[in-house]
Amino acid sequence: MGAQWKAKHKDLAANARGRLFGKLAKEIMVAARSGADPASNARLRLVVEQARKVSMPKDTLDRAIKKGAGLSGEAVHFEHVIYEGFAPHQVPVMVECLTDNVNRTAPEMRVLFRKGQLGTSGSVSWDFDHVGMIEAEPSRADADAEVAAIEAGAQDFEAAGEGGATVFLTDPTDLDLVSRALPAQGFTVLSAKLGYKPKNPVDPASLSAEHLEEVEVFLAAIDANDDVQNVFVGLAG
Repeated sequence: MGAQWKAKHKDLAANARGRLFGKLAKEIMVAARSGADPASNARLRLVVEQARKVSMPKDTLDRAIKKGAGLSGEAVHFEHVIYEGFAPHQVPVMVECLTDNVNRTAPEMRVLFRKGQLGTSGSVSWDFDHVGMIEAEPSRADADAEVAAIEAGAQDFEAAGEGGATVFLTDPTDLDLVSRALPAQGFTVLSAKLGYKPKNPVDPASLSAEHLEEVEVFLAAIDANDDVQNVFVGLAG
């Protein structure tokens, strides 16, 4: 699962595309507060590129930018909130939310964490590094992830697993810089965002199949909440 948890077969679910567009639209609206022009707003540029790669309709994309920048006449405000705690069997979890009503989100998180343990601020984050995470895939046969990481200025990289993408890790302030540099090193950027990487992830081999399933069910329920943007889990693999 690594730094960012992704539900098994989530991309095959009938409503997954709509949920992905909804999450990206929120990210776009928040980023657009600092300006509606992606050329001069690095955070917006990164999210817009990600939205285009998953074929978000142009009307949806443009509407989100205008709403976030205050150009549509509609008032929109999302608050960034992090919830920390443990999934079943003491697997550390950080849940990143964008919500327009914390008074709604907070009790929902308390309910969702009943099968785990909701912690206080700092109770889990100390065991995670705040980093830039860039998912990328080679665009040419001779692309080398290690060389690309060094040349582009990444701190580290995680080699692609079967059917997956290489993840380049950066200092949070270098996310845009490294994203721009990777194409010259033979890698196509699929997504780029700030996230949390576990320092001491739990080895899945230390959990039984039944316990792993309980963790998966817990994480799936968290991820299904409309206010949840990302779920970062301290579980290796």
